[in-house]
Amino acid sequence: MSVGFRICSRKQAAPLELVAEFAKLPVANVSDCMGRLAAAGPRLRPMHASGGLAGVALTVKSRPGDNLMLHKAIDLAKPGDVIVVDAGGDLSNALMGELMLAYAVKRGVAGFVLNGAIRDVDAFLKTNLPTFAAGVTHRGPYKDGPGEINVPISLDGMVIEPGDIVLGDSDGVLAVPLDGAEKILRQTLAKQDAEERQMKAIAEGKNDRSWVDAALKERGCEFPDY
Repeated sequence: MSVGFRICSRKQAAPLELVAEFAKLPVANVSDCMGRLAAAGPRLRPMHASGGLAGVALTVKSRPGDNLMLHKAIDLAKPGDVIVVDAGGDLSNALMGELMLAYAVKRGVAGFVLNGAIRDVDAFLKTNLPTFAAGVTHRGPYKDGPGEINVPISLDGMVIEPGDIVLGDSDGVLAVPLDGAEKILRQTLAKQDAEERQMKAIAEGKNDRSWVDAALKERGCEFPDY
């Protein structure tokens, strides 16, 4: 098998039931429960009209501006998969457009995360398949390879393994490692519950702000004119 031009099988995949539970939660809260260390970078922005992204990672590593392996990934995708492409972040050529989008919808693809560009933006807005990309250009892609499918990839330092859970909303994209996902889910649900109680306290004028002055005092802050 040639490293750099290969198609691997996915050894494991997050259960769709688990993905569905994560889909109910804000990406920011999941991120907080992962130590605020993982992020796919601020360049990746939603290219669809509205709604969040949640699915199982089908990873692609491709040469910048080339979508041969992305085409094959759509052929291989199972319903509920999110196709995540590391194409180096290059915006010179679009990785996909309207035709590939229509085919992906037919295949049951849950969405795309593309560290590269798209084109036919109006089609993405109309179709509203959750898609995050680094930019837009009208220039089309090449189809020569090389590339790899179902290998570990990295987006802005965030490692994504095949089968991980991929989430996205207006705050950005996050990959939840399959190993440990259930624990992260429990922690996020607890955080969500705490935030809902805090929102209720704010609405009722009962929000406890004593922690602010306590934190300032602990860090040695002075209030000479306070």
